[in-house]
Amino acid sequence: MSVADAIDSLLAGTDARVIVGITGPPGAGKTTLARSLVEDFSTRLGDAGVGYVPMDGFHLSNAILERLGRRHRKGAPDTFDAAGFVAVLRRVADADHDVYAPDFDHTAGEPIAGSLLVPASARLVVVEGNYLGLDAPHWREVRPLLDLLVHVDADTEIRGERLLRRHVAAGKTGAQARAWIESVDEPNAALVAQTRVRAEVVVDNS
Repeated sequence: MSVADAIDSLLAGTDARVIVGITGPPGAGKTTLARSLVEDFSTRLGDAGVGYVPMDGFHLSNAILERLGRRHRKGAPDTFDAAGFVAVLRRVADADHDVYAPDFDHTAGEPIAGSLLVPASARLVVVEGNYLGLDAPHWREVRPLLDLLVHVDADTEIRGERLLRRHVAAGKTGAQARAWIESVDEPNAALVAQTRVRAEVVVDNS
């Protein structure tokens, strides 16, 4: 069953809001899938029928990461406002009012507060991020709020190539990008791999 078919089945089985999580390791393609689903279902349900909440919007700012001594491993679980993420998802799950959520500016490398709207009328909300299935303080509160968790994976070499292009495009040298992948992205990927068993659907995006 495709991800779209699984979502269709959930929507057909209830009048309540459906919240779908798209997770996976860095470079697997989860953001591409999540945005594709938002676009697809917006054509069916209308723009007011779909919401999108990316976990990346809950990155701590670079200034705070510097203050905490964590900027050198930005992207690790403790470099996000996990409690804030859970609080917004709980508001989204209430489905009785508009909810504003932050997005992330990949050019500036900073979160942007209140830039995404989850309409009260949304039948489907797509949530996307690395740690949706993580069993750790605050993060473990995410999974019970999701009606479906989809794990997107890809071959390590393919992920590495995608991440290298992404980091270089963001301003790193090739050497800096490869060092970041080895010291930050791959340890995070190992954490995410442990959460694969908590997903109902697994997608190979190699």
